[in-house]
Amino acid sequence: MLPRLLGEDVDVTMALDPQLGTVRADRTQIEQVIMNLAVNARDAMPNGGHLSIETSNVDLDTGYDRGREIAVPPGRYVFLAVSDNGGGMSAETQLHLFEPFFTTKESGKGTGLGLATTYGIVKQSHGYIWVYSELGKGSSFKVYLPRLDAPPAVEETAQHGPTPGGTETILLAEDDHALRDVSRMYLQSRGYTVLEAPDANEALKLCRTYERPIHLLITDMVMPGLGGVELAQAALELRSTLAVLLVSGYTDRMVDIESIGVEARFLQKPFSLDALARLARSLLDKKHRALPEN
Repeated sequence: MLPRLLGEDVDVTMALDPQLGTVRADRTQIEQVIMNLAVNARDAMPNGGHLSIETSNVDLDTGYDRGREIAVPPGRYVFLAVSDNGGGMSAETQLHLFEPFFTTKESGKGTGLGLATTYGIVKQSHGYIWVYSELGKGSSFKVYLPRLDAPPAVEETAQHGPTPGGTETILLAEDDHALRDVSRMYLQSRGYTVLEAPDANEALKLCRTYERPIHLLITDMVMPGLGGVELAQAALELRSTLAVLLVSGYTDRMVDIESIGVEARFLQKPFSLDALARLARSLLDKKHRALPEN
């Protein structure tokens, strides 16, 4: 139904996990959620654009709360993301997004009930929904529904082993101070030295002035001033051996990683701290193997 509903000028791609877990929800209502989010995305792209729909299983080991957004407690979820590259939304608009009859459309163009209905269905299914959006940079609606499949077996958990750590130095650039603090403390608990910056300017200042090696840059994609891609490009000019990990509330299909010029990895918010540490270790190990021996 989606191509006919959205029109020929909206390109639709899907990345669906074939091993998706089970949720307790009404099938017709979940279809309505997808349709409502897709129509909302279409309206945000009056001249056409790109819409992506993604599903996956996610495990959150820490609660995620951005203040104005819906808190997502720890747990095992089926994740649905509907993302567009339209005009995006202001913080003020996001505050009222799920209120009944709230709409940014002109009179006669919308009832303001689509997202309110979506919110009601998700909550009725004991799930959570929030949006990540920046003006001019599109929007990503994320739905988390409790997963009903069995918890991981003891042997499966054991084979992953303890969360890896290291002694390298990590530069963490993140404008959300709460997320920056918890990420810094967790990485420090794994043995790393962590330099933190609230924006790209401070991160680049540390690249210039820190007298010891910096091994990994972890940066948010959207920050005041330079974004994550621009920061990575500038940081690599100062420290060419940096490994790069990009973090964003948008999905990886909305992020231009290849423009950095070196192989980088992407981690989508919200993420588990274990996933952050494991991906950081993987990047550092790969960088060590690629560097020539002295």
